[in-house]
Amino acid sequence: MGSCTAAPVRQVLGPRLRPISAGTVWTLLRRCAERANIIIDGEQVHFTTHDFRRVFATDALASGLPPHIVQVLLGHKSIATTQGYAAVYPQDVIGHHRTWIGQRRLTRPSEEYRRPTPAEWEEFEGHFVKRKVSLGSCGRAYGTNCHHEHACLRCTLLRPDPDQIDRLREIINNLHARITEAEQNNWLGEVEGLKVSLAGAEEKLEEMERLTADDSPVLLGLPTIKND
Repeated sequence: MGSCTAAPVRQVLGPRLRPISAGTVWTLLRRCAERANIIIDGEQVHFTTHDFRRVFATDALASGLPPHIVQVLLGHKSIATTQGYAAVYPQDVIGHHRTWIGQRRLTRPSEEYRRPTPAEWEEFEGHFVKRKVSLGSCGRAYGTNCHHEHACLRCTLLRPDPDQIDRLREIINNLHARITEAEQNNWLGEVEGLKVSLAGAEEKLEEMERLTADDSPVLLGLPTIKND
């Protein structure tokens, strides 16, 4: 507050010391704010006693004072109220996160943090290039193999692209035709595999239709009262 000094807890009124009234504290804060002349968005900043209560709680918690101790100092019945007084600033989040990451790295093998070789980095980037498939993208994790031998219609990791819905409908029609042909020729093994693919394709079609569904609100109209 610049040259402003903290007010004493008690003031002399005649022969006795008495607590400072709330009105006196308010007047002192107003005068200090006027002398500090802090301007934000074109307006002068004003303070209340409750502002300083929040500042105290925030600073105490940020300095490591246990929350339950701050709770007692503030006179809160619930610790949730105390935690609500603590302001969280972006730099605090970044600082604490970096500290946590540093502590985590100390518990991991040092070889995990070495610089990757050009071949390793090329393999890593290639993984994301290969995730693009005809009906969308593959959600397979890096370093894992495809368990469906790239039969994406059967895979739950396929993330359908709504723009490919017409292509998927063509595939479903083709599967129906192939199943009919296989049944006519008594290719029972192929019929079974085609039906599995058809079930997966129809599931992906339902997912695409949900993604392309119109989410606009439905106008139900206003209720009316019937006169008897």
